[in-house]
Amino acid sequence: MKWIVPDWPAPASVRALSTTRDGGVSEGVFRGLNLGAHVGDEAARVEANRAALQQAAGIPGRLNWLDQVHGTAVHPVSNALGATPQADAACAHEAGLACIVMTADCLPVLLCDRAGTRVAAAHAGWRGLQGGVLEASIAAMGCEPADLLAWLGPAIGPRAFEVGGEVRDAFLAEQAEAAAAFVPSANEGKWLADIYQLARLRLARAGVSAVYGGEHCTFSDGERFYSYRRDGQTGRMASLIWLAD
Repeated sequence: MKWIVPDWPAPASVRALSTTRDGGVSEGVFRGLNLGAHVGDEAARVEANRAALQQAAGIPGRLNWLDQVHGTAVHPVSNALGATPQADAACAHEAGLACIVMTADCLPVLLCDRAGTRVAAAHAGWRGLQGGVLEASIAAMGCEPADLLAWLGPAIGPRAFEVGGEVRDAFLAEQAEAAAAFVPSANEGKWLADIYQLARLRLARAGVSAVYGGEHCTFSDGERFYSYRRDGQTGRMASLIWLAD
């Protein structure tokens, strides 16, 4: 099982990783380490993949999955049992509580403070990103944005992410600088969007200047990553962050 470890100057107490397709027992279009229970894969295989990841990575406690809806709600993680929360971000201020988001082209963003006392993970597709999921995650962490580090995990790259003009208009209506993240597509009326650049702009506006990652493209690397845009029915990767005891 291979995963990506963020290359960022996080404190020693912070643990973080982003999975790839490598490992796991899923087959067919889900081949590899599919962690999504909502995509049509066999439930037993998904559970086996999740258990294998937890054991291999040494993730403490139970895994706290979200029902992601491309929104901006942030779930404060705890060990309390209950229904899967409907949210697109999670935060934790205690050791041993993993924040997890699943993606297959959308942008996973991991956050921690420089003191190593709080962490968060956000699922930032274009709707959540434009709607303010990063700003909501920063607010939920309860510390100064300047004290935060951010890491941008694997997402669809700027040469593959084609969007309509309404998407560009939505971002430009809030932040004129977002124009630099869009270039005209070969298809009339369409644009190629750089979701990494859009996230950096939103983070900078919120006061987060220490931003790392952003070098992968899920769409173009089918061996390592699931991609909904590329394949339609496919699996999901997970990006996780937690505080060590």
